[in-house]
Formats: sequence, structure tokens, C-alpha cells
Amino acid sequence: MTCGFPTSILLVTLIDTRQGVFTFLLNNLGVQNVQFEELLTLEPDSLASLYPVYGVIFLFKYPTDTPYTSTDKPLDGTFDRGAAERLWFAAQTIQNACGTQALLSVLMNKEGEVDVGRPLEEFREFTMALPQEFRGEALSNSELIRDVHNSFAKSSPFVDETQRTGGEAEDAFHFIAYTPIDGTLYELDGLQPAPISHGACATAEDFPAKVMEVLQRRIERYELSEIRFNLMAMVRDRRIAAREIGDAEMLAREEQKRRDWRFENALRRHNFVGFAGAVLKGVVEAKLHEGGEGAYERWVEDAKAKTRQRLEGRKKGGGGEDVEMEG
Repeated sequence: MTCGFPTSILLVTLIDTRQGVFTFLLNNLGVQNVQFEELLTLEPDSLASLYPVYGVIFLFKYPTDTPYTSTDKPLDGTFDRGAAERLWFAAQTIQNACGTQALLSVLMNKEGEVDVGRPLEEFREFTMALPQEFRGEALSNSELIRDVHNSFAKSSPFVDETQRTGGEAEDAFHFIAYTPIDGTLYELDGLQPAPISHGACATAEDFPAKVMEVLQRRIERYELSEIRFNLMAMVRDRRIAAREIGDAEMLAREEQKRRDWRFENALRRHNFVGFAGAVLKGVVEAKLHEGGEGAYERWVEDAKAKTRQRLEGRKKGGGGEDVEMEG
């Protein structure tokens, strides 16, 4: 079933894919003057306003009821089986690193446009001589990439979209990259057997309209109720443009954005289960001391009574108005 999604709206994911995770991941890899911006619309103008744009990373629900990969023909575009000889494309062999692989798929094909730093330059030079399946293996063997990836490992951008467990099926998600290379718009997805060509994309100015058309068609293959998509653009550091045009307000916003990202990323690296348990224990002990003997039993009985009250309200058609629990 295909549905008519309005191009003006892209309902964005419940997945925690904040642009700050990817931006600082790039920084830690040694990439200079690049950041990510999350897009809330499929309007080409929204992407064009971020010029220069190096590519986009798209997150979508990984299909579990139909085959995803194909050795014959993709659902959209055409396989360019010879392209892997001249552009950087790696088969995905690390199951929980599709986010890292997607951003590298853009970066490694922007030679001369992006300063990726000497370590990634050397990695690209080494892996370009390998078949695409061995490039994927090389990702897992790169100490730099592995260490940087693992430093963000608790963040949801590194979802294992291929893991299947028993019991109730869980939704899984997958990242892929779109970027213009040598006058062609390519879809780079390590789970597919080859890069996918979406036709001519002669200039950087053509990219926003072209890629949004492709994404629109992809989203239309989902049911109308599916809204869990995320789109992020890899762009030049926005602070550079702010300094070039002398926009102090824009520069202040961008600096504040990075301070927020640093705080969020610091929180993401910590496990607060022990802290939450200690707080809960302290609150309970304080309430028990305040309530005196038998306080715990009274709370339990009060909760049971309020639950019965809500259930009776629903039976009578009263809508089951929620009552706040004290304590």
C-alpha cells in the first residue's frame, strides 16, 4: 500500500538520534568543520538552506515481514555493481554499527571537500584496494573507529537492526546514506550488494530536490500510520557561515547548541540505574520515618482503594478519571 505523504512534513523518529551524537562522533574521528543537522521536512528548500551539504543519513524501520535485500534489482534505482571499484562502499559486517557506517559512507566519498583527518585518510587509502566485503571487516579492525564508536555505544544510533530474538517481535531500525558522487546520486547501504544509483545529480544545487524525491518514494512504501523516520544532513560547520556573514546571533545559537550537545552526550554515557535506586530507597526511608509505624501498609491499602475507585468509575461509564496517588 502506498500513501500520499505531504512533502512539507516529515514526522520524525522516536529513536534518539540527536545530531549532537553524530557531530561529536565525527569530531572524535578527527574530521574537521563538519556537523549534522536534523531535518523535520521533506521540502528541498530546507536542505538547500544548509549549503554546502555533503550528504544525508536516513533512518527507517527495518522490514521484518518482507525481504529487504535483493541480488537482482532494488525497489528503487538500479545497482551500480562497478561503482564500488571507484567509490568507497563497504558491506556491513558489524551488526550494531549501521549509524557509524552510514556517516563514513558519506565522508569517505568527499575527498577534496571535507578534511577527514590523516587517520581516516590512511584508512580510506588502505581499504580502497580491498573488495567491499573486506572493507566492512576493516571497519571492525580499525582501533580508532572501534574506540570512537564504542564511546557512544549506549546511544540508540547504534541499533542492531538485524538481531532477532524469540518471543514478541521488536521493531528494528537501519541507517543508510545518500550522497552525490561524480554527477550521480548514490544510495549507500551496506546491507545491499552494491551501491544504488538514483540517476544524474550534476551539481550540489541539484542534490536537495533529487534526494527528497527519492526519500518521498521510499516513505510512501510504508503504511500511513508509520511515522518513525529520521533525516539528518551532513553539512559544513554552521559556525563558519555565521562568522563569514558576521551574524553574531547565529554564532551564539550554534555555540549554545554545542554546549547542549556536550551535556546530553555526557549524560548518555552514564548508567543512572544505581543512582535512581539510591534516590528511591532514600525517599521510601524518609516517608516511612515520617509516616510512623504501619505507614507502608497504609500506602498499599490506599493505592488498592484508588485503583478500585477507577475501575468502578469505568464500569459506570464515568471515564475512569485518574486520581493522583499521594506519597
